Amino acid sequence: MKLSLNVSLRQTLAPQLIQSLKLLQMPILRLEQTIRQELVINPMLEELEVEEETTDDEEDELAEETSDPEMDKIDWEDYLGDDMEYVPKSSREQRQEILDRGPALEKTLYDHLTEQLSFVKIAPEDRILGDYIIGNIDERGYLCVSTQEMAEELSIPPDRVEHMLDVIQTFDPPGVGARSLKESLLIQLRVRGEEGTMAYRVVAEFLEQLDRKSPLQIAKSLSVSVEDVQTALDGIRQLNPQPASGLFVRAAAPVVPDLVVERVGEDFIVYHNDRNIPRLRVNQGYRALLRRGNTTPKDTKEYVRGKLDQARWLLNAINQRRGTMIRVMESIIDFQRDWFEKGTSYLKPLIMEQVADHVGMNVATISRVASDKYVQTPHGVFEIKYYFNAGVPQESGEDLSKRMVKEKIGTLIKAEDPEKPLSDQEIYQHLGSEGIQIARRTVSKYREEMGLRAARFRKRVS
Repeated sequence: MKLSLNVSLRQTLAPQLIQSLKLLQMPILRLEQTIRQELVINPMLEELEVEEETTDDEEDELAEETSDPEMDKIDWEDYLGDDMEYVPKSSREQRQEILDRGPALEKTLYDHLTEQLSFVKIAPEDRILGDYIIGNIDERGYLCVSTQEMAEELSIPPDRVEHMLDVIQTFDPPGVGARSLKESLLIQLRVRGEEGTMAYRVVAEFLEQLDRKSPLQIAKSLSVSVEDVQTALDGIRQLNPQPASGLFVRAAAPVVPDLVVERVGEDFIVYHNDRNIPRLRVNQGYRALLRRGNTTPKDTKEYVRGKLDQARWLLNAINQRRGTMIRVMESIIDFQRDWFEKGTSYLKPLIMEQVADHVGMNVATISRVASDKYVQTPHGVFEIKYYFNAGVPQESGEDLSKRMVKEKIGTLIKAEDPEKPLSDQEIYQHLGSEGIQIARRTVSKYREEMGLRAARFRKRVS
């Protein structure tokens, strides 16, 4: 046995970054609950009344105080004696009011996955990384950003993110955490112990060609019988293309917009809807104690310093969240100005990468801003995700938004003769006559996404 000293470099996830990302993903009601909970458990925070807002001079003074070397001489015991039980005025009633606004949320996919993560034996930093990855999985069960983007945002190697993603992809429901339909189906087959089977080979090699190749053609390519391929296809149809859809449904909850867009003259101004968010500052009692001297046990000082760091991180994260959301919404207005000026029929194709490049942020950050959040506009309240949609090419050379194509399909079906409903082929031909270049199978896909049944089920006999 011997003692030795090793020097190594290790990248860590800053707690401040993780806290900022979590707050950014929270909708406004959950943010309010989180802040009020922090007010209760952190004695360094207090709620600031509107009439006593902190000035810039006071903030500069606080910065000087917190860096004072006399900090070790504070009468910490006097401070901790009463203020540890400090609860902001009527905060308990306010928190109860928030809880009474609507029914409690059912267990979410995020809760389900983080619960499984808690049982995995991994390092604390990997647990933080796993929680971050889970936060980027959408309601269908798919990972909505790439591992490269997550690695860049967290400043860690991509292979470390890949390794943690491999762990999450073993969680229930099978197929969760996949980045594509193929990956999800392959995961589900592996969970069923069917790796290397005919079904696995068909998914791995021919999934993108299933709508163009017959079972006979696939059988010839794999040098197997048509019956084997047909059996494999029957098994594939039993898999879930959206592994989490329908399993984790939220109960109805009130929609409170995070942002408000108002027209002022020729401009659109974006406001953060923080009327119900408590105004925070570091406890005034702490400000006074900085000028007093005494000694106290080291562990007590460390505890209070830790709470002070948490308070600072929270205040910074809230300010960063507000600024990030406003910048993203202002960028969306730049891209969708016709929509804001003329109405909802002028929605243009827009993807998150365009906004990310415009504001100089990561796509994962834009995704967090848009997730479960709403904006109040002159045309009504809309989910921020509403403004992001893929484009469909037209003969004119311009792209038409996917949402607008769906509206056209809905209009055609609404105006059809109930005794002779339009088939998907006829809808496809109608759209083609208007210069909209879209495949017939895409018409079927959009119709199903809108919850509209096939023509034979819409037919009415007089």
